[in-house]
Amino acid sequence: MSEANPPPPEGRREGSLEAPTRHPLDWRSPDFTADEPVYAELERVFDICHGCRRCFSLCNAFPTLFDAVDESDTGEVDSVPREAYWNVVDHCYLCDMCYMTKCPYVPPHEWNVDFPHLMLRAKVKRFKEQKISFRDRMLSSTDLVGRLAGIPVVAETVNAVNSTAAGRRLLESTLGVDAKAPVPKYHSKSARRRLKDKVGRHDAAGEPAGDTRGRVLVFATCYGNRNKPALVEDLVAVFEHNGIPTALTANERCCGMPKFEMGDLETVEKLKENNVPELARRVREGWDLTAPVPSCVLMFKQELPLMFPDDEDVKLVRDAFYDPFEYLMLRHRHGKLNTDFKTSLGSIAYQVPCHLRVQNLGLKTRDLLQLVPDTKVQPIERCSGHDGTYAVKKEYGEVSRKIARPVARQVDGANADHFISDCPMAAEQISVVAKSATPTDPLQLLRRAYGI
Repeated sequence: MSEANPPPPEGRREGSLEAPTRHPLDWRSPDFTADEPVYAELERVFDICHGCRRCFSLCNAFPTLFDAVDESDTGEVDSVPREAYWNVVDHCYLCDMCYMTKCPYVPPHEWNVDFPHLMLRAKVKRFKEQKISFRDRMLSSTDLVGRLAGIPVVAETVNAVNSTAAGRRLLESTLGVDAKAPVPKYHSKSARRRLKDKVGRHDAAGEPAGDTRGRVLVFATCYGNRNKPALVEDLVAVFEHNGIPTALTANERCCGMPKFEMGDLETVEKLKENNVPELARRVREGWDLTAPVPSCVLMFKQELPLMFPDDEDVKLVRDAFYDPFEYLMLRHRHGKLNTDFKTSLGSIAYQVPCHLRVQNLGLKTRDLLQLVPDTKVQPIERCSGHDGTYAVKKEYGEVSRKIARPVARQVDGANADHFISDCPMAAEQISVVAKSATPTDPLQLLRRAYGI
């Protein structure tokens, strides 16, 4: 480590034993994307990471950084060319695992290292400078792509192209979409169409239990609505089987996570202005909130509150948003979970997604499924390497599969009756790498256990 960041003086503990503290994003400040402040902070944090190297096995951002340092003239960050910094930024997909599980220098430590938010800051800078490809803009425009691909004839055509080797090679050569990466199917009959009687519903009454109010507004998500509508149907069926009335939002846009990961914070703000008013109004009317995809839950519980720390509606939505299994287990604590299971599930290999782990909820999915008689769940707390768009890009496809291999080996070794992940995209990624893993959604398994 260079003299700019010397090791802690003798007698002072390294790292902090206090819980990590996240600072709000000062993303409107001119300094947030100005050249010298950004590069100075990149060099400062990279220097600290180089001297620590605890995160070398988390993703490819850190090996990319350490290789650049080791191959530089002096073996220190000060001789790494600035152009190489962007390779590190490209490999960070903002999973937050370094911040939450590895780094000893996160706030409130005086060194104030927030690696994911620094990578976000760099992504915002690059986006403002318009260095974003058409492919990346398209992949992050989930609302637009979903609407277009959801047209019946278009959906059939897109699914047909995506299911053939020739079609995948064409996508790779023209758009840079990795030919081996899992790509979702599109359904012309969306979840919101299938559950149209739930859209905008206001007449349900719930039974409170603890902090839960017993009626839930479901944010379907882009993926749940267009790519896997059964996911939303299973969530609604399970909740209502537990006496929890459900409704779907009357007006829903993407949560903003794909644009957030690209650094397009202005679009994130526009999506927030579309989604949050209705969500906040429904919370005031006595509804709790949930979504079937961990990334979307995280967006409302963490990322938007850090972007808009003074927005009272954002805070209200944050405090009312729950992961589905978190919600059900909170009600179980108060005797309000239906435990009349009809079918055992046997053995389950369960990959815990990063965007769920960083919410610090514990293993609620495992805990609930193990309430089913003769059911054993083996959790696997390793990254799938997918991250929505990272694994889909040609230049990162093989790296993403390398990240997924340790999980795939554990899934194969478990020889379980079922393989699940709360994130359907992570599950598909792992199934591509594993030798014998067909993914099932946790809510689908729970519905099966209930026999509904």
